[in-house]
Amino acid sequence: MSRTMIPLTVGDVSAFARSLGGQLARRDGTPGHLELLNMLARSAGWRNFQHLRARQLDQDALDRDCRERAAPAPSQADPQLVRRVLRYFDAQGRLIRWPGKFSHRLPCLWVLWSRLPARETLSEPQVREVLERWHLFGDHALLRRELCDNALVERTPDCREYRRRERRPTAEGLALIERLNRRAE
Repeated sequence: MSRTMIPLTVGDVSAFARSLGGQLARRDGTPGHLELLNMLARSAGWRNFQHLRARQLDQDALDRDCRERAAPAPSQADPQLVRRVLRYFDAQGRLIRWPGKFSHRLPCLWVLWSRLPARETLSEPQVREVLERWHLFGDHALLRRELCDNALVERTPDCREYRRRERRPTAEGLALIERLNRRAE
């Protein structure tokens, strides 16, 4: 098993020591490895060690996304693909039908991704509302699932909170978003 460093930062070392001391005093004997990790995490304000670890992994994923966004964009969009995918949208920029071809789906998802508010946590009903506003075939669940499966949107394990992942769209996705925005003006 590989070891991942998980930094533990505490705002008030005195409160941390008090909390840890209190947990150790309530215990008979020496805590085991996992129990000690949980005590340390709780003293620092986390629910348990798994909660601390999950948040660190989320931060690592966010750092990777930032590095991806800093990478140079792909050179040129395929104009023929963009023209074909534009046919899936009406004059108001709403998705008319779900593409059968896999190569047409991702550019459509980038358009829907662009309609979600950046850097905001949304509830499932809020995501549904946005998706229902921007498609006409009545399957918001399919679109939400596809956005999550393609890592354009992340959600909590209980599916209560959704957040748009800030990434740079593909060249075709960018071209399609720009064309649809110009069409709506």
